Amino acid sequence: MTGTSTFEVVAPGIMTSVQDLGRFGCAGLGVAPSGALDGFAVRVANLLVGNPESAAVLETTLMGLRLRALRESVVAVTGGDLQPRLGAVELPMWRSLRIQEGEVVAFTGPRSGLRAYLAVAGGFEVDPILGSRATNLASGFGGFEGRLLRKGDILSAAAVDGLTRRVGRAADPGLIPAYASPWRLRVVWGPQDDDFSDEGKRTFVSAAFTVSPDSDRTGIRLKGAAIRRLPEAGESIISEGIVSGTIQVPGDGQPIIILGETASGGYRKIATVISADLPLLGQITPGDEVAFEAVPMDQAVQALREKEGRLDAFRLSLK
Repeated sequence: MTGTSTFEVVAPGIMTSVQDLGRFGCAGLGVAPSGALDGFAVRVANLLVGNPESAAVLETTLMGLRLRALRESVVAVTGGDLQPRLGAVELPMWRSLRIQEGEVVAFTGPRSGLRAYLAVAGGFEVDPILGSRATNLASGFGGFEGRLLRKGDILSAAAVDGLTRRVGRAADPGLIPAYASPWRLRVVWGPQDDDFSDEGKRTFVSAAFTVSPDSDRTGIRLKGAAIRRLPEAGESIISEGIVSGTIQVPGDGQPIIILGETASGGYRKIATVISADLPLLGQITPGDEVAFEAVPMDQAVQALREKEGRLDAFRLSLK
């Protein structure tokens, strides 16, 4: 591990880890992608501080993280509004700012969303494993010693020149997502939607579901009207590869939206969240209401093109 000591963890919060955009191409080895659950927020945070979009950041959940700066640096906080503060004042989100040695960044509790992301100029320096710095918590590798952060940890970042030109960048308001329940997620059908009854599919796109407190980084568990399979369709199938946003329906008919901590699954998948809406999954909170809207593939592609187009325009505005 290289880099310059940049932060000391005063308090680790409920769940804080080092993440990047994920570890892809390893599912054949049984290795899940992991990575930040709101990749869009990570990309914007890194752009704000002048990093490559894939640089490692901190992902923190709900509240409690407190970091003491060990040197001057430039940071940006994006994602859910966990009411970050710099010392005694509110820390503005979705913009870059300079922090001085000894100042404390703290996340005091959620106003909207579930997870916030802190990027630092130069990126957090941890050893890459299988091409990524993401923490795989289930397997205990990647990130900072393969685990959640603890009090007393010292986090390093790459030293960079030209801090001043990285200060004061701000995301256009139109680029900032709305993180609020009720959530309406767009999906495309499949791959096993033919194994569900017409009634089951109508229920899937007409019912409102509540997010279970049993949800975690592996999946968002939903409670609501049961999604019925065809009578001849068994409860499970032979396990197969799976991607983030896939919606599995186990035997009890209660959907599970798969996130980035699993590489295979053995339940039928009625639909898949479109790529443009995937980052929203990282901000859905237990108790929230979720509904689904089925869209054709061309609409899903167009939604992603529009989102990437807005990000491209922001990227060009920084040059």
